[in-house]
Amino acid sequence: MSVAQVKAISLLGLVGEVVLVESDISDGLPSYSLLGLPDAALNESRDRVRAAIVNSELNWPNRKVVVSLSPAWLPKSGSSFDLPIALSLLSAQGAIPEEGLQETIFIGELALDGSIRSIRGVLPILIAASRAGIKRAVIPSANIEESSLLTGINSIGMSHLRDVVEWLRNGAPDVARTNVSESKFTHENQADFADVAGQKSARFAAEISAVGGHHLLMIGAPGAGKTMIAQRLPSILPELSTDAAIEVSAMHSIAGGFAQRSPLSLLPPFVAPHHSATRVAIVGGGANVIRPGACSLAHNGVLFIDEAPECDAGILDSLRQPLESGNISISRSIGTVIFPAQFLLVLAANPCPCGKFLGRGRNCTCSSLQVRRYLAKLSGPLMDRIDLKIEVDSISRSEFSAMQSGEASSQIRARVIAARARAAERFAEYSWKLNSQIPSQALRRDFAPERSALNFLHDELDRERITARGLHKIIRVAWSIADLRGGKVPTLEDVQLAHSMREKGRAI
Repeated sequence: MSVAQVKAISLLGLVGEVVLVESDISDGLPSYSLLGLPDAALNESRDRVRAAIVNSELNWPNRKVVVSLSPAWLPKSGSSFDLPIALSLLSAQGAIPEEGLQETIFIGELALDGSIRSIRGVLPILIAASRAGIKRAVIPSANIEESSLLTGINSIGMSHLRDVVEWLRNGAPDVARTNVSESKFTHENQADFADVAGQKSARFAAEISAVGGHHLLMIGAPGAGKTMIAQRLPSILPELSTDAAIEVSAMHSIAGGFAQRSPLSLLPPFVAPHHSATRVAIVGGGANVIRPGACSLAHNGVLFIDEAPECDAGILDSLRQPLESGNISISRSIGTVIFPAQFLLVLAANPCPCGKFLGRGRNCTCSSLQVRRYLAKLSGPLMDRIDLKIEVDSISRSEFSAMQSGEASSQIRARVIAARARAAERFAEYSWKLNSQIPSQALRRDFAPERSALNFLHDELDRERITARGLHKIIRVAWSIADLRGGKVPTLEDVQLAHSMREKGRAI
């Protein structure tokens, strides 16, 4: 036959749509036309596909060739269409049977010698295919590990175009493959809080942050341990559930980030972009291909930004939307993409440009104006969204000598898991799971602290020392403190402690 169809997936963000790759070979002057809104990388597929077919000792049709990607209104991008285009051309020539192409999607980039190279976004592509009712997929062998996360689709890894052709000619039998189970997820080694010397207040703040998912700002001199504490936060968070791990791996699959993280990891992600990162690097974006930024890669984990006041103007404020909504919306000419971005934000900052304006500030060389201007780079609206603001002092000689006796992450994580279990029992009838997610109306109606604590907060609000958002955030932190101590409702002491850790930078 001179017309053939092969199924592929076009991915826009995390959402994929089935695309029919149709090839027509007819008499006429030798030519090649690719239709269906392809981008530049896809337009270049002609030469890659031709070289791959010829170097695989197969025939390239020296006739008029038209390849159509349907639906035609949907923009297509990337090199993952190389393999389906090659197979549709071979099927149109009768080189492979049409029957083996049914109910199967094919994805992969072709090298000039016919080998199949790995691509980004295999996991969300397979999720989209499974939702469309497709039961089988041929993918690059290099991507087979991440495909094992899904149980609803049989993924078959291939390393060369010749292998795919032989597999189709032999009747395309199903290849046995063991799908993922809980035991296949990896439990990676992590940095431990036992390595952190002293810093009792900062460690306690990190524990509260882990219990309720509260955002944290640490202000301290260089070398005080702010980065060490932030890096160890994932070690006291509960491991990800299977669904959450798949969601995180899908994000990293699109971004091509498995060099730093295994697709089978249960560890909450830790993402630490440099303070010179651009807005697109932080929130995501792109022209033809929209990719997730650091805030989406940190979904279900920790986003850490060191030297926060050194970020360019507007970079940190771009996080205000995902901090409120838990997702990030990116609009471009090709469409609008929504990435999940529910992360725990941890900021670290020096107290002044020289970093020594803490304690008595004897060694600080900055003027009072420089000190005020430095921390003023962190905007008020952003700071109002931070739950905990802790001063991290330099450790003393005695604390440094006792650094080997610090509490281990496993002990802290056990308390965090127990506190989250109390919260989960309390929220059993609601749609949220963490204290930081309690809606404002529910805080006033069902989850208010005891009356004396509420009167204290109302007095602070009347004196304009806190905002309405700040009042709600203090109550949410107080619930996490109450969960840690096993209390049924936040007391005045819990609320005063939460207020002090937000407004005064210390635990009283």
